[in-house]
Amino acid sequence: MGRILVTGAAGQIGSELVPALRERYGADRVVASDLRMLPAGSPAAEGPFEVVDCVHVSEIEAAVQRHEIDAIYHLAALLSAVAEEQPRVAWNVNMGGLYRVLEVARQHGCAVFLPSSIGAFGPTTPREATPQDTLQRPTTIYGITKVSAELLCDYYHQRFGLDTRGIRLPGLISHVAKPGGGTTDWAVEIFYQAIRYAHYTCFLRADCCLDMMYMPDAIRAMIELMEADPDRLIHRNAFNLSAMHFTPERLAQEIRRHVPDFAIDYDVDPVRQAIADSWPASVDDSAAREEWGWQPRYDIASTTRDMLERLREKLRPAR
Repeated sequence: MGRILVTGAAGQIGSELVPALRERYGADRVVASDLRMLPAGSPAAEGPFEVVDCVHVSEIEAAVQRHEIDAIYHLAALLSAVAEEQPRVAWNVNMGGLYRVLEVARQHGCAVFLPSSIGAFGPTTPREATPQDTLQRPTTIYGITKVSAELLCDYYHQRFGLDTRGIRLPGLISHVAKPGGGTTDWAVEIFYQAIRYAHYTCFLRADCCLDMMYMPDAIRAMIELMEADPDRLIHRNAFNLSAMHFTPERLAQEIRRHVPDFAIDYDVDPVRQAIADSWPASVDDSAAREEWGWQPRYDIASTTRDMLERLREKLRPAR
């Protein structure tokens, strides 16, 4: 892997992907970028940085040329719940930004990684063991941008030979970055509230099952896919990816193994519940396993244990 540009580096994924890439390839070879300067102490702040707004092609191109970039991890996007509140902005950022990144990549010979999502599916998609290749008719602007992005990346690969790759991420659980406007934010918030108050009010139903993944697995998957032999890749944009699936009630049970008095109740947000109901409860990720050797390392038990341990340390008052 040559020199790498990461857009949206201040977000939930970028906060952990940038340090992982720098550890693997060298700090000077990974350029973080975002709309604004990274906050002091951010894990992604220690190394090369550029202010890049991906709706301005000149800013993307300037960063690519200045640092002689070979690969772009394009993470800049509005997430599901925020996108529903601002659909015009979501289209402009999620699709307009991607188009500009792909054009710069085409002109400068860069590989491109783009995270897609289980949001790319819809209520008419098989909800259990969702196939790699299946009907995709999302009913949210976020999902529509993700399907469109998958198709656009495939087009650039087929039409121009651009090395584009992507994965459909499930809900992500992280102890580093705070939730950023996603429908699965509850699966992060619940750990903070369990430690602070031994209580959480969830905005999804108790029985709402969704596919989930711990962030270390997601970061490793992104790197492994970009390092994979292209001759083995039948699919590119984008691979189903799975590690575990559970309901809020099931995660609450697991948390009680470590916080015995933890209690959960429910105040369902109809907008986010409708989004969740349109997504898969589980996906079939056999294509990723067969084509580039994907294997998750974290299940619900190991994720819960690690999240609680790391957040207790993070939230411990300074002495």
